[in-house]
Amino acid sequence: MESRRIPVPVTSYRLAILLLLIAVMALFVLSLLTGAVHLSPLRVLRVLAGSDETGEAVALVIREIRLPRALLALLIGLTLGLSGAALQGWLHNPLAEPGLIGVSGGAALGAVMALYYGLAASFEFAVPLCGIAGALVAATSVYLLAGSKGSPLTLILAGIAISAFTGALTSLALNMSPNPFAALEIVFWLMGSLADRSMDHVRLVTPFILLGGVLLLTLGRALDAISLGEDVAVSMGVDMKKTQILLIAGTALGVGAATSVSGVIGFVGLVAPHFMRPFCGGRPSRLLLLAALAGACLLLGSDILVRVVTPEREMKLGVLTSLLGVPFFMMLILNARRRMMQ
Repeated sequence: MESRRIPVPVTSYRLAILLLLIAVMALFVLSLLTGAVHLSPLRVLRVLAGSDETGEAVALVIREIRLPRALLALLIGLTLGLSGAALQGWLHNPLAEPGLIGVSGGAALGAVMALYYGLAASFEFAVPLCGIAGALVAATSVYLLAGSKGSPLTLILAGIAISAFTGALTSLALNMSPNPFAALEIVFWLMGSLADRSMDHVRLVTPFILLGGVLLLTLGRALDAISLGEDVAVSMGVDMKKTQILLIAGTALGVGAATSVSGVIGFVGLVAPHFMRPFCGGRPSRLLLLAALAGACLLLGSDILVRVVTPEREMKLGVLTSLLGVPFFMMLILNARRRMMQ
């Protein structure tokens, strides 16, 4: 499906970026303020600046619990939104999202294997490291299966095949789990959450997410050309093979690292680009940054909601994003039906 280009003034595009940046900063601060312990914004700023010496417990809550959670929500939201926009531009498919090419499933399988074999109990970072490894293996498998000259349709089919395979292996691990407590731990992890994460998790995944983001952001010009048709893109000097490699590598690094530390969080990569598409004029290069910022807003807002709506027994983040995403997905289907009937 080729996107139609609708002229959008540069000022409107820049204004959208500015408003999104303000929203991200506001939600980040609100995330630091949200929790069982009520804290004033001034108190939080003093603790982060290291000038508050009135309570070690308060500093511990902010620096070791709330700050890592807010940073991970920001980073994961950015990479999910950016990956979704890049995939939709490459595949000419408005329903494409990071899980479509098997990266999320591979990361989930790697993390589940760490839980299944007890590696998580003996090594603190076994789950995220195995998750990142699983994502890279899945992405490599998709690339080899689709072939270096594979079309977008071939890439989608390869991704579906790898996703189905990793999903089957994950279900097998649950089925063969040695005890119900291990199975429950796996199920809870798969639901997705940012609770109980530390700054060590942030430091572990940040390089992968940033590297993946840089790779995807370099694809702007190529995606603009591809939106005009593959033949036109090739005539404009776009290396389709290199673009596909960068796309898969960037998605694997970013989304793989994100999934490895948070579990499976769906719909953000699908919804964020759709919210921002009216502000980019059909240009995928502009959509990349807009979708990344929108993804950060969505995940920061969702993580705040799970702490506010169910404070006694916190709802899993992946469950909430799915509940919010399904109505939007249904709206897309109804709009598509309406356009076909016109």
